[in-house]
Amino acid sequence: ETAARRKGKARRGRGKARNEGLLSKQKRSRRIKANDRERNRMHHLNSALDALRSVLPTFPDDAKLTKIETLRFAHNYIWALTQSLRLA
Repeated sequence: ETAARRKGKARRGRGKARNEGLLSKQKRSRRIKANDRERNRMHHLNSALDALRSVLPTFPDDAKLTKIETLRFAHNYIWALTQSLRLA
């Protein structure tokens, strides 16, 4: 074994565990960062769906489509446009 590997093994099994307060602070910090990432991901997803809704043909009095309805409608709309181009 190399000296570096022996040194790494020695560290794993020995030494005082980290302070629990520090660990909980790190966990809280990681959770906050993960929540921020998820929030940003959802904001981007919702923005993309809003942009998609804006180009789909709907009547003004229609209620806002749900996420899955938007995706299904877009899929069917693209399919219908493709079929009309094939027939033309």
